[in-house]
Amino acid sequence: MVAESQQNPARRPTMTDVAERAGVSLKTVSRVVNGVQTVDADMASRVQQAAEDLGYRPNFAAAVLRSGSSTATIGLLTKDLRNEFYATIAGAVADVARANGFQLITSYSGENAEEELEAVQDLCRRRVDGLLIVPTSGDHAGLQKEMDLGTPMVFLDRRPEGLAADAVVLDNFAGARAGTGLLLDEGHTRIGILIDTLKMPTMSERLDGVRQAYADRGLPFDESLVVHNVATPEKAARRMDAILAADHAPTAFFCGNNRSGVGALRALWAHGRTEPLVCFDDFHLSDLMPRPLTVVSYDNYALGALGAELLFRRIRGEDFDPETVVLPTALSRRGTTTNIAPANEPTGGIQ
Repeated sequence: MVAESQQNPARRPTMTDVAERAGVSLKTVSRVVNGVQTVDADMASRVQQAAEDLGYRPNFAAAVLRSGSSTATIGLLTKDLRNEFYATIAGAVADVARANGFQLITSYSGENAEEELEAVQDLCRRRVDGLLIVPTSGDHAGLQKEMDLGTPMVFLDRRPEGLAADAVVLDNFAGARAGTGLLLDEGHTRIGILIDTLKMPTMSERLDGVRQAYADRGLPFDESLVVHNVATPEKAARRMDAILAADHAPTAFFCGNNRSGVGALRALWAHGRTEPLVCFDDFHLSDLMPRPLTVVSYDNYALGALGAELLFRRIRGEDFDPETVVLPTALSRRGTTTNIAPANEPTGGIQ
C-alpha cells in the first residue's frame, strides 16, 4: 500500500491556493502580493491572512524573470570551500553582500577552464547581479560575452588572462622574496622549495620571488631543489620523506602554500627533524604548532571584502578603468619553542 504522503506529496502553496482560501480572484492576490495600495483594505487583509495560514511565499525568481529587475544576488566562484583560505573569502563576501541587501550564491569550479566557464554561465542564467571569481589557469577571454551582457566581474587572488577586469590580488613576489630572504640571512643556501603547478600565476610569481631573494644576495639558485606540482598535504609529505632521506638534503624549506606547508611539517615532525620552514599562507592553529615556523601572512578577509566592494561599485553603475588592488604580505612567526619531542621520540614518564 502506498503511503498517503507519497500519494499526495507536499508542495508549496501558490497564488491560486491563496485566492481560493481568501475567496478572491487571482488578480487580486497578485496585486496584494505586489504591494498595490488601491486594493480594498478588507480584501487585502483576507488575502494576507490566507497567505499566512497556507504558508505562502512569493516566487521571487519568477517575479524577476517577468520584470527583468535585479535579483539582489551575487555569485562567488571558487576552487574549494573546504580550504580555510576560500572559506574566509566567502565569509567576507557574504558580509559585504548582506550589508548591501544582497544574498550570496557560491559555486565550485576546480582547476579546469571549461568547468569554470560552465559555472559562470550557470550563475548568469540564475540572473546574479555580479560575479566574484577565483579564476583557474588559462585564457579567460571566453567570459567577455557575459560581461558585455551586463554582468560585472571581479577576480580574486589571481588576475584574469585575456580579459580586462577588476582584480584583488596578493603581492606574491614580495612575500616569497622576503620569506626566502629570511632563510638565506640565517645562513641557509640549500633551501628545498615545494611549489604547486606553475600553471597558476600565483605559483610562478612566488617562485620568481624565491629566485630574486638569491639574486639579491649574489647567490646561485639551484633549480634542482624545486619540487613542482605539490598540490596536497599528502603529496608534500611523501615528497619530503624522499628529500629528507637523500644525501645532502636541504637545510631549510620554503613552501608555496599552506597545503604543502602542512604536509612538510608532518614529515619533519615524523622524522624528528627541526629544519626551519617558511610557508606562504597562514593556516588554522599554526600558532599552536609544537615547533617554530614562519608564515607569509596577509589579510585574506580583506581580499574578499575589497573584491566585493569593487563589485558593488560596478553594480551601482560606476564607470572606471579596470582596477587591480594588490594586498601586502608580512612575515609572521608561528608555533612554539617549547621543547616537545616528536611522536617517535618518547618523552619519558608514565607510559
